[in-house]
Amino acid sequence: MYNKIIKLIIAAGIIAFAVYQFTEGYIGNGIMFILLSLIFIFLYFKNEFILLAFLRLRKQDFDGATKWLNKIKNPESALVKKQQGYYNYLHGIMVSQSNMNEAEKYFKKAVSLGLSMDHDLAMAKLNLAGIAFSKRRKQEAQKLLTEATKLDKQGMLTDQIKMMKQNMKKAVGPNQHFGASGSARAQKRRG
Repeated sequence: MYNKIIKLIIAAGIIAFAVYQFTEGYIGNGIMFILLSLIFIFLYFKNEFILLAFLRLRKQDFDGATKWLNKIKNPESALVKKQQGYYNYLHGIMVSQSNMNEAEKYFKKAVSLGLSMDHDLAMAKLNLAGIAFSKRRKQEAQKLLTEATKLDKQGMLTDQIKMMKQNMKKAVGPNQHFGASGSARAQKRRG
């Protein structure tokens, strides 16, 4: 993996050589080198290891995705801000299977760094809502669920959002309350 600055230096060198090829009359070579430089510019904005981790994740290969993400040694210096967001987002997805506290930390960091696509941001907030609800932080969960609903413009997460809302209604019915005051009211009705 090349550092993000090295990728730009390589792209600039290739573009300079392409210009030289144009001045020498080798138009075909110049075009080819311009296209080659676009690969390094693309990889500046989209890290190759994050792309490979996404491919592994699509195949439900969590171990393979973790292996590719672990090849990124220093994400703060090797990745641009949005890539750092996706790095944390992917770690959050993988860790959410085993450790909710760790997953919450990764998802919060991904949301704070930002993600390029609204769908990914909605998914991160939906996961955070699920974690908050499982920790009995109902108001935070509802707020995150509302934000996820607003971000899901294509309706790709409507089923998951509906299911989360139904689970929240089942867990906290209209006559149930969190805390000791709810149980005290229930005892008065029985007594």
